[in-house]
Amino acid sequence: MPEARLKVSEVVTSRISPELFGSFVEHMGRCVYGGIFAPGDPMADENGFRTDVIELTKEMGVTAVRYPGGNFVSGYRWEDGVGPKDQRPRRLDLAWRSIETNQFGLNEFMSWIERVGAKPVMAVNLGTRGLEDAARLVEYTNTDFGTELSELRKKHGRNETYDIRFWCLGNEMDGPWQVGHKTAEDYGKLAAETAKAIRLVDPNVELVACGSSFEEMPTFGEWETTVLEHTFDNVDLISMHAYYEKFDDDSLSFLAASARMDRFIKGVIERADRVAEAKGSDKKINISFDEWNVWYQKRFEGVENLEFVEAPKLIEDEYTVEDAVVVGGLLMALVKNADRVKVACQAQLVNIIAPIRTEPGVPAWRQTIFYPFALTAAVAGHELLELELSTAKRDSALFKDLPMTDAVVARDPETAELRIFLLNRELAESTTMHLDLEGFGDYQLVEALYLGGDDLALTNNQQNPEQVVPQTLGAVEVKAGGLTATLPAASWTVIRLAQVG
Repeated sequence: MPEARLKVSEVVTSRISPELFGSFVEHMGRCVYGGIFAPGDPMADENGFRTDVIELTKEMGVTAVRYPGGNFVSGYRWEDGVGPKDQRPRRLDLAWRSIETNQFGLNEFMSWIERVGAKPVMAVNLGTRGLEDAARLVEYTNTDFGTELSELRKKHGRNETYDIRFWCLGNEMDGPWQVGHKTAEDYGKLAAETAKAIRLVDPNVELVACGSSFEEMPTFGEWETTVLEHTFDNVDLISMHAYYEKFDDDSLSFLAASARMDRFIKGVIERADRVAEAKGSDKKINISFDEWNVWYQKRFEGVENLEFVEAPKLIEDEYTVEDAVVVGGLLMALVKNADRVKVACQAQLVNIIAPIRTEPGVPAWRQTIFYPFALTAAVAGHELLELELSTAKRDSALFKDLPMTDAVVARDPETAELRIFLLNRELAESTTMHLDLEGFGDYQLVEALYLGGDDLALTNNQQNPEQVVPQTLGAVEVKAGGLTATLPAASWTVIRLAQVG
């Protein structure tokens, strides 16, 4: 049986930002219409909000939600989604070739997110619109000066400001598929001027510049450098997007997704810090990893094959146990980089490549990927501890010298409870993990849960919504100064330890 050794230090490397456990709601497919908003459905309340989705979103531990896109935002007029619903226009959405009714817009979203108890991460349209419209939107949401737009918000039923802190300056502007796609030079100049205007309206916001759409973009690196050379003084974060899928039945490369994400993050940090050095600044540009997930893009036939209809069924992947193990690893990669990754949004929340699924008239259900998110989100605000990991390495088709185990340890600063996250990439064998906690005092086992093991192809669906749930890991021995755990093959595990005395 393979073995790995983990030594945990009491040195705190960073605090885990609560906004690391964000999600994403885009006007795409059935995420909004039929997902979080379904007027007339027996599962919906008087506002049209599906209450079962609200409760599952809370259970999942979602702390922030990005809205309204995504590709959708690059052609969106925010004014279409506010005011009396009978006066809102129906429009073509060119991003996903859908008909947008605008029956759900900014005010509905803000009412919904307040019910959920999360923070909004709002994106502005820098594709077909620009600086003026972005500044006007911030004036509508965040000011109370008795001006036209603040009074318009009150007319629409909201007297208090929304006080939206996080703003994304466009979406995937490096992508040729994006409506209003721009070069790095053109986008950098526009984003810098837009940021200046937004800060003149509200100086307390946090602004996100668009980074590369994914690591394999031919302009990756050069894009980040050019954009930050223009925006460095006016933004706080740069975005990252990444989706992972399994190719050619290659499970080891699939389980390497979190190592690839970690490498991607470090590459963006390196480029941001180079720009800071060139400018002679000690400012740190942090990361908003505001789109990430497992997405089987090879199953998607492409936007050009879609017909213009309202809320079509689109990219409603059904996730397996193996997908959940990979998502657990991706969450670990985000947490281990919590010193610089301050916002992250899993894409998306409902129906579209989502942890929550709905159908009309029946209770929503949890997909397999729901569980690692919910279990990891419990460390929001905790301390990330320094560690040393000794493990075997192997080569996969997509990653060389891949560590066969991975680990992250977080501590609750109030209770000193430890949560230990472990990923076993060995496909055919269990791994014995020896954990050294010397100097931490006495701990006792609270809970040990895992996903993975024997049948990686199982899923949850409408007919069998609880076929997959986290299982208790019995092979955990806690002793003075540490523990030993047997990690099933191809598994993701979380162990909770409470301090004794």
